[in-house]
Amino acid sequence: MNVCYMLRCTDGSLYTGWTNDLENRLRAHNEGRGGKYTRSHRPVALVWFEAFDTREEAMRREWQVKHLSKRQKEALVSRFCQQEKGM
Repeated sequence: MNVCYMLRCTDGSLYTGWTNDLENRLRAHNEGRGGKYTRSHRPVALVWFEAFDTREEAMRREWQVKHLSKRQKEALVSRFCQQEKGM
């Protein structure tokens, strides 16, 4: 499974990435082995993700999300949290 994801860092900022193993990637971020940005903004929490069939789709979505405004990213997170609560 290929996933585009967002993490909430301790300072409230959002980090966007993609992976084919979300559990291991989240662990790596929290152990300081993830992205350079998250090394100094730990711990992080998963706040949003979308799954894709291919790595290319996940990477394309990552690019799209990274180019959203902070407000648009927060809206994605908010809708995702509402969907999760409704399940």
